[in-house]
Amino acid sequence: MDRKQHLQTYAILVAVMAAWGLNVIATKIIVTEFTPVTITSLRVLTAGITVFLVLALLKKVRWLSRNELIYTLIASIFNVVCHHYFLSVGLTKTTASNAGLILGLGPLLSAILAAIFLGTRLTIPRLCGVLAGLLGVSFIVLENSYGIGSISIGDLFIFLSILTQAGSFILIKKVSRTMDARLMTGYMLLFGSLILFFISIVQEPGAIRGISTASTSVWPIFFGSAIIATALGHMAYNSAISKVGVAESAIFINLSPFFSLVGAAVFLNETITFSHLAGFILILLGVLLGSGAVEDWSAFRKKPYRKRKIEPKI
Repeated sequence: MDRKQHLQTYAILVAVMAAWGLNVIATKIIVTEFTPVTITSLRVLTAGITVFLVLALLKKVRWLSRNELIYTLIASIFNVVCHHYFLSVGLTKTTASNAGLILGLGPLLSAILAAIFLGTRLTIPRLCGVLAGLLGVSFIVLENSYGIGSISIGDLFIFLSILTQAGSFILIKKVSRTMDARLMTGYMLLFGSLILFFISIVQEPGAIRGISTASTSVWPIFFGSAIIATALGHMAYNSAISKVGVAESAIFINLSPFFSLVGAAVFLNETITFSHLAGFILILLGVLLGSGAVEDWSAFRKKPYRKRKIEPKI
């Protein structure tokens, strides 16, 4: 791939990170306007339908084998049901700026879980990254608090949302060897939306009837979140990673919390404090070190160009 194609791919990655960062703001608005679990189930369903429509055009749709179905269902529970449930409920109890920064721990948590369950080696730089990331989160969740007992339950829910999503990547890595990760994404969104809907019936009875009374101005935000950020964003990300490699892409992931911070200040008038900025810097440092991005990037740059191996992202 030539320099121009690399630059185009990098531009796509920046756009995806902007969409994901601003999606935290969009989700905050959506769950404030609607009951959180019910509207989240519909948003995820919309995303799943979009993914299948795109895959149908690409002729990538097929049935799953029994083994693929089992792994996909389990991964869906972690990656879609738990992640989106904790995210939607958590955003009703904390600020979008806090949520965006805590969600930035995703690559770091993935690296930790990979070390535990997949045997990935934790080097000294990665351990330093873990400590920096945890310190960064401490700056955020203890802002305007008086100790551990007063930490926002919303912040805890947001942390659980990214923890369960990171855990799902272990399962996705196992099953993606036999199927297209984009197809697995579509099935996960579909299965997850149905489970979330049944949860909403129990937790938010009658909420579906109140959706029609919502302000019309929120629907463009709803469809933008579902189609652009959740559906097309994940598909574009997977496509871009297959072109530029894992090490390069990991750098771009860290832009998402930045866009969340900016979006929270611009669209929600949330105050960005020194603790937010300090937390962002520490999380950024933690992810770069803890996820192995710095080590991978260094090793990648030392290889002759013709010998570089480009690995697809899951």
